[in-house]
Parts: sequence; structure tokens; C-alpha cells
Amino acid sequence: MSSSTQPHHGPGQQAPGSEPVSELVQRASQQLSELVRGELRLAQMEMKEKGKRYGKGGGLFGGAGLVGFLMLEALVATVIAALAVALPVWAAALIVTAVLGLVAAVMALTGKKEVSRAAPPAPQQTIENVKADMAEIKESAHR
Repeated sequence: MSSSTQPHHGPGQQAPGSEPVSELVQRASQQLSELVRGELRLAQMEMKEKGKRYGKGGGLFGGAGLVGFLMLEALVATVIAALAVALPVWAAALIVTAVLGLVAAVMALTGKKEVSRAAPPAPQQTIENVKADMAEIKESAHR
């Protein structure tokens, strides 16, 4: 076979597809940086969306709480008035106060349990994506 059929590369030229390791490392570093920035943007968007939902839900709970509180005040007054038919007003008010105290205690304990069981508000999708990306990078590095 003559040398004219073989590809000839002049000084400083490389065969196609054989990039220097430094260029490959630089490209991998750049791609990793872009990947991390993309994941950070995703986490930011996810947390912003969660924040909006928490805000809207909190506002609705606040409004419901206010209306419910006004309703309970009217109900308490009604119960006291009904008991006052058979008892002195002060005794009727004391009984209603004790019952409300018990209800509040049960609600507080139940609420405390629920809050302790709640998961922290974290960008779960982004965390899973980053873990998968890191596993892929580790796997690629071992090849």
C-alpha cells in the first residue's frame, strides 16, 4: 500500500475524532457547569411554585379561620344563653369555657402530631434529578 492512500496529517494536526484529553476535560467541565446551572434554575422554579401554593393555601386557611371564629363566637353565645335558662349565667359561661378549653387542647395535640409528620418543603424533583445526574457522571467516569 502506498503512502498516498493513507491519510496524511501535517504537523500539529490530529486524526479526526481524537481530541486531546484537555479539551475533553474542559468540555465535560463546561457541560457539568451547564447541568448544575440548569438544575439550580429548575429548583428555583419549583420552590417558587411551591411558595405560591403555600401562600394561596395559607390565605384561604386564614380567611376560613376568621369566618369560622366568628361562627363559633355566635355558637358560644347561643349555648351560654340556652344554659342560662336552667342555670345562672356565670355557671353557663363557665361550663362552656371548660368545654372549649378541652376542645382546644385536643386540637393542639393533634395539630402538633400532624406538623411533626409533615415532610420538609424541599424541591424533591430537582434533588432526584441531581442524584440521577451524579450517578450518570460517576458511571461515565468509570468507563
